[in-house]
Amino acid sequence: MTDEPSREPDWAQWRRPGPGPAGWRDDVWLALAAPAGAAVVTVLINSMGASPWDDGPPLAEQLAWGAALTLPLVARRRYPLTVMFVLGALLIVVQTRQVADNLVPSVALFLAIFSAGAWGQDRARARWGRVAVVVAMFGWLGFGLVKFLLEPAPPFEGAAGPLDPVLATVLYGIGFNVLFFLSAYFFGDMAWVSARRQAELEHRAEQLRRSQEQNTRGAIVAERVRIARDLHDVVAHHVSVMGVQAGAARRVLDRDPGLAREALKTVEETARTAIGELRGLLGVLRADQETDRETDRKHPPTTGETSSPGLDQLPELAEQARSAGLDVAHGVYGEPRPVPEGVALSVYRIVQESLTNVVKHADARKADVRVRFLENSLEVEVADDGRGRGGTPTGAGFGLVGMRERVAVHGGELEAGPRRDAGYRVRARFPA
Repeated sequence: MTDEPSREPDWAQWRRPGPGPAGWRDDVWLALAAPAGAAVVTVLINSMGASPWDDGPPLAEQLAWGAALTLPLVARRRYPLTVMFVLGALLIVVQTRQVADNLVPSVALFLAIFSAGAWGQDRARARWGRVAVVVAMFGWLGFGLVKFLLEPAPPFEGAAGPLDPVLATVLYGIGFNVLFFLSAYFFGDMAWVSARRQAELEHRAEQLRRSQEQNTRGAIVAERVRIARDLHDVVAHHVSVMGVQAGAARRVLDRDPGLAREALKTVEETARTAIGELRGLLGVLRADQETDRETDRKHPPTTGETSSPGLDQLPELAEQARSAGLDVAHGVYGEPRPVPEGVALSVYRIVQESLTNVVKHADARKADVRVRFLENSLEVEVADDGRGRGGTPTGAGFGLVGMRERVAVHGGELEAGPRRDAGYRVRARFPA
């Protein structure tokens, strides 16, 4: 099965596929049961003396004609037009031979006409083929009625209706055959239309299933990208701070143990914070929601392990950057207002990634983190006085790519580039 959605078929040119194994088995059983039924009816009619004909062939010949009229039904769905033409011709021959049974041959022809309408691949041939057989049958009926009218009328003993018995006989024969053939024609077309609608519904269901699979795969990929982005932000930032602090501790360990101890304490706290955030991120990988609930009841998460960081944690980011030797100023401008959790997390990650880049690459002394609550937007800006583009990763890096993705998710804008005088600026704007 391919991942590409199937193209819409031309339903006006749809061709009904042949029967499956179950359909073939049904036709075989029909082909076995119909001759047996024809034989039983033939024997009964001859035994009762209820044949409509004065003379008829021997019983053995009548049984042979009954089998010849019913056995072709085994191929009624594989070769519907051929079976219909064969049975139509045989019916005329059987009536010419004055076979006693007229019921089973009529039922066989009805099934043949129905099958031509229900299973005919070429709709034009199926339509005109049935019309030709029906016209031929009415021609044969007309021949029989003319012969009936030219012969002396039977006595019609017990006739008591208001119509002439001969006229009533003609009208009955015509009306019965009209109903017979129109029913076979109509129900055959209805079966074909029903099969086409079923195929169309199955096609729509398959399209819907594939679309749902594609949406599911897209959601999974988007979630993996988000997790990868968060993991990158968490690991890159905290490991950078730990590396700077560990290096500072190593350099001052001999001459200033107190300062080295403070640096190592910062490394320890940063490691715990990183582990807490990683636990929160890895928690979304749990597939069974009920398992999550049961686990949370038995082992409630500690503070900071599963909650998403946001605007309130920006001072902590600034403090971590200060502990790495960077002079960070953090300011909030405008009237603070509630911010959606997704936007707050994106702001936090953008500031986190920007400060990480400053610490790792910019060789800067100062950085400004500004959050502005504007009338129609929320804006966050991180600027430094470092080496600008030469020291900060560009769009080819995962960090800046992640920032652009985060901002794009919320319909915002991202600006990143060197400042006019010195340093580098990252500015993100989110719609209110």
